[in-house]
Amino acid sequence: MSRNFVIVAAFVIIAASVAGGVRSRASRRHVVANANVTAQNEQFEADRIEADYSEAISTITEQYAGEVDYEKATQAAIQGMLFTLDPHSVYFPSNEFKKLKEDQSSSFYGIGVQILRHDDGVYVQSVVQNTPASRAGLRFGDRIVAVDGKDARDWSSEEVSKNVRGDRLKAVDIKVERAGEEVPVTFKITRDAVPLPSIRNAFMISPGTGYIGLVGGFQHTTDDELRAAISDLKKEGMRQLVLDLRNNPGGLLDQAIDVASEFLPRDKVVVSVKGRSEYQDPQVYKSNGSEPEDLPLVVMINRNTASASEIVAGAIQDHGRGLVVGETSFGKGLVQHIFQLPYNTGLTLTTARYYTPYGRSLQRDYSSGSLYDYYIRHDENDNQQPTQPGQPSPTEAPSQSRGSSAPAFRTAAGRVFYGGGGITADIEARSLTATPVRGRIVEAAFYFTRQLVAGKIPGLESYRVDKIDYERSPKLADYAVTDRVLDAFRAYVKKEQTRHLQSAEIDADLDFVKLRLRQETITAAFGADAGQRVLLESDPQALRAVGVLPDAKRLAESVRNGTPISLDFKPVFRSLAIPLQPVIDEPDEVLI
Repeated sequence: MSRNFVIVAAFVIIAASVAGGVRSRASRRHVVANANVTAQNEQFEADRIEADYSEAISTITEQYAGEVDYEKATQAAIQGMLFTLDPHSVYFPSNEFKKLKEDQSSSFYGIGVQILRHDDGVYVQSVVQNTPASRAGLRFGDRIVAVDGKDARDWSSEEVSKNVRGDRLKAVDIKVERAGEEVPVTFKITRDAVPLPSIRNAFMISPGTGYIGLVGGFQHTTDDELRAAISDLKKEGMRQLVLDLRNNPGGLLDQAIDVASEFLPRDKVVVSVKGRSEYQDPQVYKSNGSEPEDLPLVVMINRNTASASEIVAGAIQDHGRGLVVGETSFGKGLVQHIFQLPYNTGLTLTTARYYTPYGRSLQRDYSSGSLYDYYIRHDENDNQQPTQPGQPSPTEAPSQSRGSSAPAFRTAAGRVFYGGGGITADIEARSLTATPVRGRIVEAAFYFTRQLVAGKIPGLESYRVDKIDYERSPKLADYAVTDRVLDAFRAYVKKEQTRHLQSAEIDADLDFVKLRLRQETITAAFGADAGQRVLLESDPQALRAVGVLPDAKRLAESVRNGTPISLDFKPVFRSLAIPLQPVIDEPDEVLI
């Protein structure tokens, strides 16, 4: 075993040292002749590093006073090496590498439920339509207590996922505690393909206005899903579109190009890529659509919009094809390729950087070496860029946005943006503010709804849900949050002291309480997509996006006609104290 992992480690060290930007072994043949000396020096250095590593392993094996976990030690060595390069070059053990490939394939083998860890365990948040779980009868609020006979009450969502996912057509036993049932219920469920779509929601958010939630990454099917969603919404009368890229972590570069091409005229630059090997000369990728959509467009982004989704937002913004609403995006301008290593492990390695059509690099600074700073702390100056298209900022004072060294880029319609630090929204709009009290409201609303839809709240038995109705869109009168429901919620919270929520806190934020109760009940009755629509009805970013669609139309027309434009927006909701964890960004649910 130790020899096997020495081989893996040596392979990675050589690959990273010699070909830190290559796509495959075959691509090394394309190195030009005048680089031979550099290549020889790099090979010498790689040989020295390999020798040092092998000697270190040999010394540890012979001299260390204890048992050596070679697999753990080698994984740590490889990941430590990659962390010295950049935050996005990552090593994957075999089980994580398998999940990475599943995520890109747009499906996996499991049972089809969204789960989330709450105070006292992992619960079913929603059941996906036409999956093994929906056919077996799992429900909203079921607490998973055992998987194949193993006690799961203290497991994390990830541990449940690891034990539930598996080989297709093999059964898994799931034991759950169900509200209203005296004893746990066990289901034998046969695993099958579970869809993992990029588009999680598409509907008419208002008459004539379509909404598409492209939040599930960029996978092999993303552009096909988008084209189908647009076609369906047009049949319902869509004349303008809000494209939601919030919390989209990115994915496949070719899919980002195809998605942008759905809206840009043919042969417009979408993105350029420069790196080593085949990217040594900048590669320019242009839109490839023959008949792009010309309907007014607004793109929503937030701090978790990253990578491929930033490519799309940047292309739309640079060309003035639409407006970008929300918060400054994550700022990931590095391109990774996936490399499979021996023994079914793998890594993602940065091989290039990408740039928006007008040349902006969006990559945030990672020179501090702190992953906490990079992933959690965002520069408070991220939100100081100008937000009004048509009113360019003074290029002589770039320090007002990205810092004194940030380059300024004049894009379509004369707008000025700055490189580095992500996509700055044309119009800033904050999501709902997170507070500790609201966090407790979210938890209490879930536990209360679990009892409500089980028919266990006296006087509200009509709210019982026996089966999810995926086919019907909820009406305002369906499961309405009435005064009786609110009184029952107050009584429940008072009785359940473990929720640490006071009646005064409920009354002080009653609109938010109503929103959460309705979202939970609608999810239980009509599915997760319907529940998400409830949140969007009160989402300040979505409401702002719909409101500026006329301005997006004027901007696109001015660019198309080559005429100047000045857009005078109403005051923007701005603050340097935007919360890092907005409530509208739900806790990380896991699909199993």
